[in-house]
Amino acid sequence: MKKTFGALFVLLCLGIALGCRTVPVQTDFSAEHADVLAAVATRPNVAPGSDAERAAIARVKQFLGGMTAVSVRAETTNVYAPDAYLNDTLKTVRGPEAIQKYFEATMEAAESVTATFEDVTRASDGTYYFRWVMDVRMKSVAKGKTIRTIGISQIRFDEQGRILLHQDYWDSTAGLFQQVPALGTGIRAIKARL
Repeated sequence: MKKTFGALFVLLCLGIALGCRTVPVQTDFSAEHADVLAAVATRPNVAPGSDAERAAIARVKQFLGGMTAVSVRAETTNVYAPDAYLNDTLKTVRGPEAIQKYFEATMEAAESVTATFEDVTRASDGTYYFRWVMDVRMKSVAKGKTIRTIGISQIRFDEQGRILLHQDYWDSTAGLFQQVPALGTGIRAIKARL
């Protein structure tokens, strides 16, 4: 009995020690974004006003505008470059295979995801900004109601018109987290105090 108690006590202490250990947490996502942006800035881009530019913009709008599990499997590797970077404020992933896996998981959790593009602007450095309204209906969040959010995607293409950098800017607290019952109550309370 004493041996069993001793073994359980050691396991409990070990569990507490491991549970309390410090785990490095990335807090500076802007540094990673800046590094990726600097790296892609030196790469050739689609030419302004070219057929390749028009095709790249159309491909992004079509892919992100009406995403389905089938379109994700069929098109992700055509839309994203081999060394693509994606950060949608919820997760950062690199490479078309990882991006495809992330989008597949998203589509599995969603009833529908549609984006309407308001406009596209090309900056002088060759970066494109897509302004959008997104409607998402999740299977287990907000009781299946449509969640509407607005945002902007910063996109940099390679010479073939594939995405090298895809950085989304949107309020994920309003667009998603506020819809989760316990979490949403806390977020709304914090926002009310601001």
